[in-house]
Amino acid sequence: MPGFMTPDQLAARTSRAFEAAVAAGRDLGLTVTGATVLHDVFSVVVHLAPSPVVVRVPTVLPSYTDLDTQAARQQVELDVVSWLAEQGNPVIPPSPLVPKEPVRRDGFSMTFWQFVEQDKSVEPDFVHNSRLIVDLHAALREYPGDLPFLSAAEPKFTTEGLAALEARPDLIEPADLDRARREWEVLEPVVGSRAGFEAVFPGIDFQPIHGDAPAVNIVATAAGELYADFELVTLGPVEWDVAAMGPDCEAAYNSAAQRRGLRQLDERVLRVVNAVGMSRTVACLALAPQLPMLAEALKPSVEQWRTTPFAGGLSD
Repeated sequence: MPGFMTPDQLAARTSRAFEAAVAAGRDLGLTVTGATVLHDVFSVVVHLAPSPVVVRVPTVLPSYTDLDTQAARQQVELDVVSWLAEQGNPVIPPSPLVPKEPVRRDGFSMTFWQFVEQDKSVEPDFVHNSRLIVDLHAALREYPGDLPFLSAAEPKFTTEGLAALEARPDLIEPADLDRARREWEVLEPVVGSRAGFEAVFPGIDFQPIHGDAPAVNIVATAAGELYADFELVTLGPVEWDVAAMGPDCEAAYNSAAQRRGLRQLDERVLRVVNAVGMSRTVACLALAPQLPMLAEALKPSVEQWRTTPFAGGLSD
């Protein structure tokens, strides 16, 4: 049973990612004399000051992730966000100072983005942001590239995470793990393939979606609100982007969608994608050895999950 990374080990990982980002930036011709870490949870995010460039270096990853699959996914993100920026949509774009492609350095695969100064005085308003998701969805509908179906659901991650938790009674109670595994047996066939989803939800349309709680990933800046962090961009139902945000956010999305003449959220789909999101949350506990804070941080979500209908009511 692997132990939790120690503070020294976590600091060393951050340092390795930081040094790799700085070295990669310099290799690309950027001036880097005052680099700083802006964020350090699942990724180490580094501002290559004084250059107006931010590097995102993923560090907490499933065991099966290799640099090739990681870079392929990162390239999809760069392509989609570049296209959105070219169409004039308010996004944090890839840096124009380097090629728009992932960079590998010292065992990491990283992406380079334009630095924007965030307005820290603005409190996040997820209800307001949920209205803005409709504008993003309207823009993404026109994206001309191919995207995989609901890759943001990460079925392999959930399957392997739940399997790994069998040996971790310190992270999850046996009764909870039993429920999670039985629930996933119902949900995985639905989100594991487009055919599986269409068999359960015929007539629900798909489109490019953000994939990772866009209401949480809208950044306030002096120039306005910008969409960010498209790491999980995918093809799927719009309900996925509103999952776990709650009734007020759902109502805000529906109101904005109605004004734009777009379809409103399907309640049954929403219940199921909420359940899938909770399965992923439980599986995320398997990453706690890499990121010890998760053991405590996910407890409220697990407690909430216990009160929800089994598999979003899909097995009723």
